[in-house]
Amino acid sequence: MRILITGGAGFLGSHLCDRFLAEGHEVIVMDNLLTGKAENIAHLAGHERFKFIKQDVTEYLFVEGPIDAILHFASPASPADYMRYPIQTLKVGALGTHKTLGLARFKGARYLLASTSEVYGDPLVHPQSEDYWGNVNPIGPRGVYDEAKRFAEAMVMAYHRSHGLDTRIARIFNTYGPRMRINDGRVVPNFIAQALRGEPLTVYGDGSQTRSFCYVDDLVEGIYRLLMSEEVEPVNLGNPHEMSILQFAETINRITGNTAGVIFKPLPKDDPKVRQPDISKARRVLGWEPKISLEEGIERTIPYFRQRLGLVVSGEK
Repeated sequence: MRILITGGAGFLGSHLCDRFLAEGHEVIVMDNLLTGKAENIAHLAGHERFKFIKQDVTEYLFVEGPIDAILHFASPASPADYMRYPIQTLKVGALGTHKTLGLARFKGARYLLASTSEVYGDPLVHPQSEDYWGNVNPIGPRGVYDEAKRFAEAMVMAYHRSHGLDTRIARIFNTYGPRMRINDGRVVPNFIAQALRGEPLTVYGDGSQTRSFCYVDDLVEGIYRLLMSEEVEPVNLGNPHEMSILQFAETINRITGNTAGVIFKPLPKDDPKVRQPDISKARRVLGWEPKISLEEGIERTIPYFRQRLGLVVSGEK
């Protein structure tokens, strides 16, 4: 297959590039590098089946030759990013989705949207299943991301119903692993970086809010299976193992040997109190569930952050 991945220089996108190339496919990345990093795909430079196009997907799109699948992963994805770039976030969810859907229709390509658990907002139903419509504040600071993705889902289904486009929607829950940006504002890089520096971990609120963390290799496997499936409606992809942020902080401190403890700061506005995917549908339709434990995933992630922080000991990889 010849596959276009928008946002392919980002955390998730770059791992998808690796997977599709490993499976023998040809990969084209389109990214304007607003939050993506060229270094995430630098190791692919010169690969005979890889091409990079620096472009904003909200503008006119042209790609030479056939395209078999488009994976739309372009978007700021952390609260720090989409609050810094609110208009760009809304544009890539709306205009970017429209442009890439149009390209998929023109090329006769299968289309997969990277949606998010944020479409559930601050949920009143727990755990969250795909038939829950969510509890989102459309004018709150997080609304720029939540509503961009909700609009994107609606646009994808409109193209499917109106034009018969072959579409997929992945609702992605918290994912972590190598290539996350240290300063992206999300809890995993925040905690790991603070722990490796020997600092207390910053917990917002009282730490009772919950999250569920999926290692990137598991998530990529889910995305791959979803693309190759025949499932048109949204599918949750995430790890159903739920834990409180305070428990997560204690886990990071234990694994890293950090003895500085935690400090507490006020909870940001509209921060979800709970987050846990119901992955019954993914198990049933894709035969997929996460395999990598939190402990193993964190241990796989730490060396990357040590290297990024300049803490690698001589001789250590």
